[in-house]
Amino acid sequence: MTYPTRFDNLLDLARLPWFETRDGHLVLADPKMGPTMDVHTHLALAYGPPNSVDLHREWPQTEHYLEAARPLDLDVYINRNFTPDDLKRLEVDLALKSVGPHGMRRTHTLPNLAREMSKLGVLRSVLLPIDYPIFSQNAVTWLKAAAGFAPTIGFGCIHPYRPGMRQSLQQQIALGAKGIKFHPSVQMVRPDDRRAMKLYRLCAEFKLVLLFHCGPVDIETRLGRYLSQVRHYERALAENPEVPFILGHSGALQMPLALEYARKYPNVYVECSSQSVSNCRTIFETVPRHKILFGSDWPFYHQAIGLAKVFMATEGDEALRRAVLWDNGARLFGLTDAG
Repeated sequence: MTYPTRFDNLLDLARLPWFETRDGHLVLADPKMGPTMDVHTHLALAYGPPNSVDLHREWPQTEHYLEAARPLDLDVYINRNFTPDDLKRLEVDLALKSVGPHGMRRTHTLPNLAREMSKLGVLRSVLLPIDYPIFSQNAVTWLKAAAGFAPTIGFGCIHPYRPGMRQSLQQQIALGAKGIKFHPSVQMVRPDDRRAMKLYRLCAEFKLVLLFHCGPVDIETRLGRYLSQVRHYERALAENPEVPFILGHSGALQMPLALEYARKYPNVYVECSSQSVSNCRTIFETVPRHKILFGSDWPFYHQAIGLAKVFMATEGDEALRRAVLWDNGARLFGLTDAG
């Protein structure tokens, strides 16, 4: 069946058979479409002073960076849906407003994430902090806030040039970190940097998953675009076979090379957040199905946007849909069931 890929706004996704609106919210119409694990989510990010957002406060609406009122095209890389004004607001929110409990980011809290998850059949979300070598404390802040919060799986983040990298990693593991997030274009480190290679060896030692932001997205700085070129990741993948690497965004705008790496290296997975419906189909046809994971990049985007693409791209193949949405992530993180 052919489905539309352009929508007037987020709620217009209810034109698809898998969603409906209730009380002004988009919800999963059929619970049998789940369960889902979202391996790519964030809370309110802060760079500089400690995070002053109350991560346990619930707000009536989540202010996603891609606003719910915006028209949606599901068959382009997702950031093509931003207007220039949207991008300016996003930049200000992650920079100037990150020094206090202000802006859209104040709504990027655990209860708001959990509420969206519950409406869409998402049972687990992996929290991916991003930190600089000094000052920022997103990983420790989030791990402490999410302690005992069953719907989430906490990751840590260690900047490769952070002093006392091993001790910091051990602290985050003690707080419950199951993996590490590495974002070359934000952290300003190439993934094949010598210090980054040391971080991967530590991940192997402590049996941690590492999720990369992988590939240029064309809205980062010129330097960030260079640092995230997919060709820079292969050394890490090849020389650290004991580390399960997840290539976030499936290589973004350089997807073909990321898919090649997923086929070539047994320890490499891809995560399909932000890719178009057409590209999701390519991923599902190209990469071994046990190596594909679902992600949304919440709160940049509503989780239903990514789900809609997976539902379309797996039409007629329920086993593949189940593998992408739940089984592969559950196996990677050692979850025994969907309860």
